[in-house]
Amino acid sequence: MKFICKDFWTTVFKKQIDNLRTNHQGIYVLQDNKFRLLTQMSAGKQYLEHASKYLAFTCGLIRGGLSNLGIKSIVTAEVSSMPACKLNSYSLKMVLVIIFSSLVFFCLFC
Repeated sequence: MKFICKDFWTTVFKKQIDNLRTNHQGIYVLQDNKFRLLTQMSAGKQYLEHASKYLAFTCGLIRGGLSNLGIKSIVTAEVSSMPACKLNSYSLKMVLVIIFSSLVFFCLFC
């Protein structure tokens, strides 16, 4: 993920990610406080609910970059205040563990 935050992000968006956090279990949160694709829309709050749609391309870029490194993942985006955005990356292995745990819990209490 450090490669994605430093080299990959710098090559594509001309700056590094502002913040990278992890829970050490396969979930990473990348935060860009001044995301280039949202700066033009950040003048009005009417675009806030639609802003995450514009991040689908970026989610695909990150997922593709990780896939080329051999890491299967799911990448989602959220925007709480523009032009900042958070991108969440879940390793596919961790997602399968969460789904399996949910199924076991559901079966135990049904």
